[in-house]
Amino acid sequence: MLTVVDDAHDTHAPVAVGGDMLDELAREGARRMLAAALQAEVAAYVDAHVGEVDEQGHRLVVRNGSHAPRQVATAAGAVSVKQPRVNDKRTDPVTGERVRFSSAILPAWARKSPQVAEVLPLLYLHGLSSGDFTPALEGFFGSAAGLSAATVARLTGQWQDEARAFAARSLAEVDYVYLWVDGIHVKVRLDTEKICLLVMIGVRADGTKELVALADGFRESAESWADLLRDCKRRGMRAPVLAVGDGALGFWKAVRDVFPATAEQRCWFHKIGNVLAALPKSAHPGAKEALAEIWNAQDKQHAQAAARAFVAEYGAKWPKAAAKITDDLDVLLAFFEFPAEHWVHLRTTNPIESTFATLRLRQRVTKGPGSRAAGIAMAFKLLESAQARWRAVNAPHLVALVRAGARFTKGKLVERPAESATDEQAA
Repeated sequence: MLTVVDDAHDTHAPVAVGGDMLDELAREGARRMLAAALQAEVAAYVDAHVGEVDEQGHRLVVRNGSHAPRQVATAAGAVSVKQPRVNDKRTDPVTGERVRFSSAILPAWARKSPQVAEVLPLLYLHGLSSGDFTPALEGFFGSAAGLSAATVARLTGQWQDEARAFAARSLAEVDYVYLWVDGIHVKVRLDTEKICLLVMIGVRADGTKELVALADGFRESAESWADLLRDCKRRGMRAPVLAVGDGALGFWKAVRDVFPATAEQRCWFHKIGNVLAALPKSAHPGAKEALAEIWNAQDKQHAQAAARAFVAEYGAKWPKAAAKITDDLDVLLAFFEFPAEHWVHLRTTNPIESTFATLRLRQRVTKGPGSRAAGIAMAFKLLESAQARWRAVNAPHLVALVRAGARFTKGKLVERPAESATDEQAA
């Protein structure tokens, strides 16, 4: 075993290059990279909400020290990581629960660092140039790994090929009963504009969630969505029973043309934001409670009554805010026609929002143009990695009944498809 000599005592002494030394260097590199990545992630999150304050003018989202150090396993060995703490005093407008920051790099429950397949896409979409990957990732593999720029280029090229293959795959053997859609604007080191990612996540007949499509769109236009939907239909995709998305999307015109049988559900997360934007801040607390009475009602009838109460309370002073509810009420309450166990899934586009939360909120763009194709490939790999952690919807066995045409009243099954067919024959 070679002895490690501290050159602070002898500037001319040779530095040992044994395994212990390399391991220690690798662990220190991994620790520093994780620490820097976590600090940057928290800084971006806090900066994104810097303008949100309470009635006293205090910021709602602030940095609040650090969590206790914890051991995290990396490819270079176990390292001690002190994760930044965020104090987020906001509440979720849909669920009413306290908003909590969750690191996409190192979740609270994780005791093992992300694999390179997850790290690279995240770093790229956060603005780290591909030329920076080598020094950053050496900490995960050890200083002797020799992770060259050519190796990274081959890896990202492989991911672009995988993204293209994914976009061309057959959909004839898959049945997506529910569909979440959204247009995600991500700054990916481009000179002029952000990439608009058209994202579709579906629920299969067995209740599992799955990425359906990811495409480069143009300002979420109806033409871009129509092109994507027509392509999916050409590859064998059936019409979803229900699609969930923001009312501002060009998607709705497109889906009516391509899949006219698909029912529409507006996302309550986006709708609440739209309503509050038409109200003074002093009215926000009461409006949030009144809106919660609608989306969280025990059934459709109570939701309609709550909507009338909202209009009575706010319509005279702020008719634009009331109109945002009344004009879309049918498509805001569409989820009530489905199993009660699925309501929590169908009210919002949360599967998409949560996956891209830290990315879509990023404000700063790193210098140097990036490739749109590379950006889309990186987003694909990020979604692919996230998909492995997606949970099936509640009561997954009911999804197949929804596809089969079962009817639900107040969220409960009242008529099975076979019973419906018998009734029609008798008539």
